Amino acid sequence: MSPAVLGLHIGGSKTHAVRAGLDTSGNHDGEDGGAVEITEARANLSSVGHQGADAVLRRIAAAVGPGISAVCMGAAGADTPASRAVLTALLTEHFPGAVIDVVHDTRIVLAAADLDAGAVVVAGTGSVAWGRSRDGREARAGGYGYLLGDEGGGYSVVRDSVREALREYYAGLEPGPLVKAIMAATASADALQLMDFFYARPEPDHWAGLAPLVLDLAAEGDPAAVRIQAEAAHSLATLARQVLGELGLDLPLVMAGALLVNQPQLAGAVARKVALDDPSGIRILDEAPVHGAVKLARRLIQS
Repeated sequence: MSPAVLGLHIGGSKTHAVRAGLDTSGNHDGEDGGAVEITEARANLSSVGHQGADAVLRRIAAAVGPGISAVCMGAAGADTPASRAVLTALLTEHFPGAVIDVVHDTRIVLAAADLDAGAVVVAGTGSVAWGRSRDGREARAGGYGYLLGDEGGGYSVVRDSVREALREYYAGLEPGPLVKAIMAATASADALQLMDFFYARPEPDHWAGLAPLVLDLAAEGDPAAVRIQAEAAHSLATLARQVLGELGLDLPLVMAGALLVNQPQLAGAVARKVALDDPSGIRILDEAPVHGAVKLARRLIQS
């Protein structure tokens, strides 16, 4: 294979890798680099640990083959120098001789949108907002993980649905459509068993997978689901407004992550809350964030 770069996106529930050529034409086919695109299991250190991340990256390295000149990894949860150092060491082992850069996954979203300055709000398993001003200042809000935050993300949406089930149960109410749907999806006999299941399997990506069910019911007008969606939209808009307020309200805002990309009613609610008068400066990312990592990887060997 010809020399190439590798972009990696380590999200809360999966890992996306793209090997692409060295050209900067904007094409994703990587004709001069032997294009390879892979979806793998999650490699988030906080979820799978050092050995789990190592195993995923080992499989990716075998699949993309030799000749990698630069690697950029955008990783959810890559917040501390220590976590970035661990991931950098793993990448150096699996891609010897390559230039390596590990960044928080919000940075690859901005690059995927072809922006050097702007803000992003991401809602997938968790949630976070980040931005960079035209003079290089940065700001961030949220992204603290499911134990400390991530309001408006998939896990939070489903957790609120479990709370709704318990509220209805202890109020002596018959389960509404939302609660019935969640119990059916989890094979729960009642809200108490649903609560037991929630504690027995706390992995955020497992529960976040049910978030589309909740938001689809919101689109159909179910009152409980509508309330939960409104709370999620408020939380995400608050994150975005905090970043925009610190950096300058005239910056563009990019919405990304599975919940915002695939749930237009949630994305629309966030956009209206962020920009009451003119939401034209807000857009949804129209390609996978990993392509932003490819662009940043190319910059590593051009600088």
